[in-house]
Amino acid sequence: MALKRDHCHVLCYIFFMKRDIYSKLNQWKTSSRRKPLILRGARQVGKTHALRAFGREAYQDVAYINFEEMPEAIDFFDKRLSPGNILKALRLYLKQAIEPGKTLLIFDEVQACPNALNSLKYFCEQANEYHLIAAGSLLGIKLAGGKGFPVGKVNFQDLYPLTFFEFLEALDQAPMREYLEELKASDVIPEPLHQQCIDYLKHYLFVGGMPEAVVAYRDTEDFDRVREIQREILDAYLLDFAKHAPTSQIMKITDVWEVIPYQLAKENRKFIFSAINPSARAREYDEAIQWLTDANLIHKSCCISTPRLPIAGYCDKKIFKVFLLDCGLLGAMSKLAPETLIKGDSLFTEFKGALTENFVAQELVSRHHESLYYWRSQHQAEVDFVLTAGSNIFPLEVKAGMSTQKRSLTIYGEKYQPPILSRASLMNLKQDGYLLNYPLYLISRFPTLYQPTSL
Repeated sequence: MALKRDHCHVLCYIFFMKRDIYSKLNQWKTSSRRKPLILRGARQVGKTHALRAFGREAYQDVAYINFEEMPEAIDFFDKRLSPGNILKALRLYLKQAIEPGKTLLIFDEVQACPNALNSLKYFCEQANEYHLIAAGSLLGIKLAGGKGFPVGKVNFQDLYPLTFFEFLEALDQAPMREYLEELKASDVIPEPLHQQCIDYLKHYLFVGGMPEAVVAYRDTEDFDRVREIQREILDAYLLDFAKHAPTSQIMKITDVWEVIPYQLAKENRKFIFSAINPSARAREYDEAIQWLTDANLIHKSCCISTPRLPIAGYCDKKIFKVFLLDCGLLGAMSKLAPETLIKGDSLFTEFKGALTENFVAQELVSRHHESLYYWRSQHQAEVDFVLTAGSNIFPLEVKAGMSTQKRSLTIYGEKYQPPILSRASLMNLKQDGYLLNYPLYLISRFPTLYQPTSL
């Protein structure tokens, strides 16, 4: 185990954490459709560190502007948004060259300078030879109310907390990740490796994927330190509500945020507004929930009663579940003690399996299933996730332990006859006819692990 490092060193070491976003950024760099890029993501998921690391690896130089830390730079965008004028001012301000294709230009915390965001249109039209990425927290909210947004003139990428596979790489377990990524549905994972992956997953459920928490765990294995960092992040989010949210919505946003652990701990995880207060009504909190969704702090999963394409056309937007962006933060909000890690597999069943289901939700979102759905049939059966891939719809049931129960899946299968029924649990990888069991740590392979020829 590495020696403990202080807070500043932990922050510095985040720069060297490998993220999957790097390959996507490289694709952007070489794409014939490259335009200025907007990198979206919640605060403290590692946007700044990822961009600066990518710049150092892929370019000769990085020109970095942070509009919150360098408010004087906002003045460069007050009048004309001509790329030539902006670049001339930035070269003088930064005292460095900014060359097409050789320098990565980063506009960070761009929500603090709406005109910089608007300038992306002109960079696209007049100076697209320059490689420019804008990043910002709460960007979705700012875009919703902004004017002159460069529609059609930018590319987008999203960054989320580290996935479980990224977590393995951060722990120097890249060979394990590679092994898991190459598995076929017909393979059997040796039991020692299966148990090792479950142990890693237990730690991931506690630590989560916020970069600073992951680095602290990697370098110190101090779970109390991890919890301290998670509490600091949660406190920062509360301050963000007060700083960025409409005044009329601050209390409602806070109320929704703080009730999420309770909502997920219920047997039926459907979001109940009366849990906030007995007189609460949906219409009073719609804006607050949308604000948190736009900020990438929560993920909504909407209920469907009929799994048909396009699936969004069959969802009931009034019936939904709400998941947190990170299972580690959920555990911190719920005051889950580190001692839970040594109590067998009880961590997976805490809060009636809420931590496990939240983990699955965030893994699916990070794999480009931004819209989540679940299926419910007249209170008789419920399947936790229903996702589309190509022209197929795949149901997925999540089990927090070793349960082999599949009543809801069976009802769904008999009624709709999907290509395959899928279950995520602590059991090993196994395909049994029409049913494919994913070990929970392999859920990012859903639904692509299934191949029609494997049946």
